[in-house]
Amino acid sequence: MDILTKWLRAYLPVLDVDDRQLAEDLTLRGIAVEGEFAAAGGGSRFEMDITTNRVDAMNHYGVAREAAAIYNVTLKSLSEGIAAAVVETRPGEGFPVRIEAKDLCGRFTARVIRGVTVGPSTGLIAAYFAALEQKPISAPVDATNFGWFAMGQPTHVFDLDTLVGGIVVRRAHAGETLRLLDGTERTLVPDDLVVADEAKALGLAGVMGGWDSRVTESTRNILVEAAWFDPAAIRASSRRHGLHTDASHRFERGADFNAAPLANHLVTRLVVEQTGGEVVGPLTDIIISEIAAKTANRKPIILRVSEVKRHLGATADGLGVEEALVAQYLTALGCVLRATTPGAYAVTLPSWRLDLEREIDLIEEVARVYGYNRFADTLPGFAGSVHDLPHIQQERTIRETLRALGFTEAISSTFTSAEEAATFAAGGVPMGNPLSAEAGMLRPSLVPGMATMLANNLHRDVSDVHLFELGTVFTGSTAAVHEHTGLALGVTGAATATALYKPDDALFYETKGALEALLAKFAGVITFDAQALPAWIAPGRGARALLNGELIAIFGELAAAELQSRKLRQAVVLAEVHTQTLLRTPLRQPIVRELSRYQAVERDFSFVFADTVQWSAIDASLRALSIPELRSIAPIEIFRDPKGKAIAAGSYSLLLRVVFQSTDRTLTEDELTAWSEAIVAKLKELGGTQRA
Repeated sequence: MDILTKWLRAYLPVLDVDDRQLAEDLTLRGIAVEGEFAAAGGGSRFEMDITTNRVDAMNHYGVAREAAAIYNVTLKSLSEGIAAAVVETRPGEGFPVRIEAKDLCGRFTARVIRGVTVGPSTGLIAAYFAALEQKPISAPVDATNFGWFAMGQPTHVFDLDTLVGGIVVRRAHAGETLRLLDGTERTLVPDDLVVADEAKALGLAGVMGGWDSRVTESTRNILVEAAWFDPAAIRASSRRHGLHTDASHRFERGADFNAAPLANHLVTRLVVEQTGGEVVGPLTDIIISEIAAKTANRKPIILRVSEVKRHLGATADGLGVEEALVAQYLTALGCVLRATTPGAYAVTLPSWRLDLEREIDLIEEVARVYGYNRFADTLPGFAGSVHDLPHIQQERTIRETLRALGFTEAISSTFTSAEEAATFAAGGVPMGNPLSAEAGMLRPSLVPGMATMLANNLHRDVSDVHLFELGTVFTGSTAAVHEHTGLALGVTGAATATALYKPDDALFYETKGALEALLAKFAGVITFDAQALPAWIAPGRGARALLNGELIAIFGELAAAELQSRKLRQAVVLAEVHTQTLLRTPLRQPIVRELSRYQAVERDFSFVFADTVQWSAIDASLRALSIPELRSIAPIEIFRDPKGKAIAAGSYSLLLRVVFQSTDRTLTEDELTAWSEAIVAKLKELGGTQRA
C-alpha cells in the first residue's frame, strides 16, 4: 500500500523529522517502508509492506499514530471536525436497517443524502488521488475510497432510489444471484453474507457492492453505509468467489468495531462538500452487543512493569525501559492505563488492535516502539549442555554417504494432493483447511515430491539429476497426526553401462548400487528380491532391499502412466527407504587393517549356472570356505545367449574373479591351486558347470 507523507503530516502538525528519517524509524518498528518516491504536490510517497496482523496501520491515520508514538508528538484527533461538520440539514427518521445475521454483522450504520449532483472529485481528494496515482471514479465513490485511505474503514454508497424498503443484512438464499460492480454475476450460497433490501441482494458484504444499486451520473439520492463484518465470513466468501478487494483485505483481518460511525460521518461530509446534497435524518447505528463485547469492549489486561523489565532486559544506554516510557508508549498507541497497584496497570485495549490479547503482547509493543536496535546485545544465561538428537549419527551418515555418491540434497513441499498420496502410499492425512486441492494432504511419502522435483529439472533441460531428500512424512488422521522421518532417492539421466548389464538397465543398477553403498554403512546382511512391488513401479523394473531380513527399501523405474502424466520422455528411477527401521539399526563399525606389502593374486573362473542360482548364494558359498587370504569375490561378466546356442536357455555364463593376498608372505603356487580347487568344488555343488 502507498502512504503520502504530506497526508501524514496533516495529522502530525509538529512532526519535525524529514521523510527519509521517518521511513527508517517506521521500518525499525515493524511498519516497513519498502520504497520512497517523490509525490506529486510535494512530500514523498512511501511504498509500504504492512504485516497481516496490523490492519490498523493499513491507512494514513494508523501510520501517523505509530509516528506519534515513536517521536512522542501530538496526534490530531481523527474525529476533530468530522462529526461536527455533519448536520441534519432536513429533519427525518433514521434509515431502517435490520440485521438478521447477528453472528456475522456486529454493527451497521446508514445515512441518507438527497439532492446530489454526481461529478468528478475536486480539491483535496483530487490532489491526494493524483499523488497516490489512484484513478478517480466519481465524487461519491472517491469519497468512500478517501475514507479507507484515511482511516482504513471500508464504506459503500448506494443509489437510494434503487432500494426497495430498508436495509437487511442476511445470509444469501441458496441459488440467489448477484451482479457485482465488476460486471460479473455470482451465484450465492447460504454461507455468503449479503447486504440486501426487502426485495433483493444489493452487495456481497465486505467484498464488493452490486451493479444494480451502484451510484452513477444520474444518481440524485445516496445512502452511505459503514459496517463491521465477521472476518471469517468475509474471508470465506472472498475465497469462494475468487474476489480479493481492498474491502475484503481489511475486513477479513479484523476491522475496527468503533470506526463505522466515524467513517460514515467522514464520507457523508465529503459527499455533501463535493455534490451539494443535503443530509436527511440522523445516523442509523445498529450494534450487536455480543460482538461488541468481543471486539470493542474487551476485558482489560493486567500489565506489570516488573515483567516488562524482566522480558526486555538491559538497554544500550544501561537505563532500561522505565515505567514512564511504558505508560507513554501504550497511551500513544491508544491504550488506556489505570493503576491498580504500584507498578501494575489494568490496560484497556483499543478497538482497532485485535491482535493484542495478553500481557506479553503489550510488552512486545513497548519493545517495538522503544526500538529493538536500542537494546543491549546480551545472551541469556545457560547452565546445561548440548545434547544430540537420538539418531543424529545415522542421519549424518546417510547425508554424507549420498553426497559422496554424487547425490544432491533437496527439499520438496510438505503438502501433496489426495491423488498422489493414494498413488505412492497407503492413505494420508487430510488438511483441515487446505490451501488448494493440489496441496490438500500432508505427505505420507517423499516419493511424490521427488518425482515432481525430477520432472521440474527435466522440463528445464537439466537431464542428468541425482537427488535425495531426508524429511518428515505423516500418518494418522487430521485429529491425530503422527510424524516420522522418511528418505527418498531420485535418479535420471546417463548411467555407465558395464558388461554386467545392458545400457537400458544401467540407471536401475546405479540406484541399486547407491542403496547398497548406503545400507553397507549399517550393521547387517543386505539382500534383494522383487516381491510385492507397488503399482507406481514399472512391471519387471523394480526390486526390494532387505536388511537382516526386514524390508528396508523399495526402488524401481517409474511406471509409464506416471511418466506420461508428468510429460517425461526418459526413464526415472525412484527409491523409498524405510528410515524408521534404518535409524534403529546401529552403524557398522569400520575395521582398519594394515595394508599388505605382498602382491595380490587374481584368479578367474568361468561357470554356467541356471537362472535360479542367485549371486547371493554364490557369494555366501565361497565365503563359507573361510580362506583368510580370500580378499574379494566379484562378477566380471554375465552372458545370456538369446538364441540358446552357446548358452542354453534358462542359464547364464558367469566370469568370476577372486583375489588372494597375504599380509605376511608371498603366496605359493600350491596354496593357490588348493584354494582354486576348493572354489571350483563349491561352485559345482551349486549346480555350476565349469567352462573350458
